[in-house]
Amino acid sequence: MNNKWKQIVAISAIAGISWLLVQNPYTQIYLTQLTDDSVASMKQEEELLLQIKESTKKYEIAPQDARIDSVWKTVPAYNGLKVNIDDSYKAMKKEGVFDKNKLVFQQVPAKIHMEDLDPAPIYRAHPEKPVVSFLINVAWGNEYLQDMLAVLKKNNVKATFFLEGNWTKKNPELAKMIKGGGHEIGNHSYSHPDMKNISAQATREEIRKTNEVIEAVTGLKMKWFAPPSGSYRDETVKIADSFGMETAMWSVDTIDWQKPSPEVLQQRVLSKVHPGAFILMHPTESTAKSLETLIIEIKKKDLDVVTVSEAVDEERSNP
Repeated sequence: MNNKWKQIVAISAIAGISWLLVQNPYTQIYLTQLTDDSVASMKQEEELLLQIKESTKKYEIAPQDARIDSVWKTVPAYNGLKVNIDDSYKAMKKEGVFDKNKLVFQQVPAKIHMEDLDPAPIYRAHPEKPVVSFLINVAWGNEYLQDMLAVLKKNNVKATFFLEGNWTKKNPELAKMIKGGGHEIGNHSYSHPDMKNISAQATREEIRKTNEVIEAVTGLKMKWFAPPSGSYRDETVKIADSFGMETAMWSVDTIDWQKPSPEVLQQRVLSKVHPGAFILMHPTESTAKSLETLIIEIKKKDLDVVTVSEAVDEERSNP
């Protein structure tokens, strides 16, 4: 038998076996089962994809532009959130069931940011952001400063310290200690004047000299200016802006300079604290003794304690 006939016989045999397999009732059942399983799997995948798409209505959040509020002045922008359907599907495909904890989000930036606004002071972070910031103004109180730094370190909290220029010049090692703790540092004027009632030239000198001293001591460039006693006029804010600095105020005041008991100070803060709060304090005995309790109780309210720059960052956490 030549090769051609061998091929014909082999093909015929394969065809015959294939026909018998197809006609076999067990084969028919197996093929039917395969088809049913494939259809069920496709249906399950379609339902999962549909659930993920439907979730966008519940979990997606529109971004919010920065704006000037009539009361709170500068309000930072806050990113929105969008469900990444493809990545969310990949995260859930193996299990084949919808799980909101496996939704993958992407940030949606706002169109208007703080730097797009006219100069205005900022009293708090975005009111929906679950953070607060400690604004610690330092022009005196050296005897309590190291205790406060120790508490902040123990609780892994970073604050924003606003340093007076003259104080920094006299206490460079303490200024370096603040920087060494990873804290943010801002400008609190040079000689603690009433910024509302001094000339524009004097204002520029107060800000310039303080920036130079702090940078010389710490190597840091200033992003924030806190006028002493919160006293300013519109021109003050514009001059700070000309140095590339935002003017920071506060929404919760410890009034620690009045030397309240720790219990009074804690109640004062915790009864008023809110998402986005800027909490004003100084290195006083009252604050030093209250600080750890404040940190613990604020965290119990699901609020993180972060620097001012972190607080105004537009990043949003997943829902």
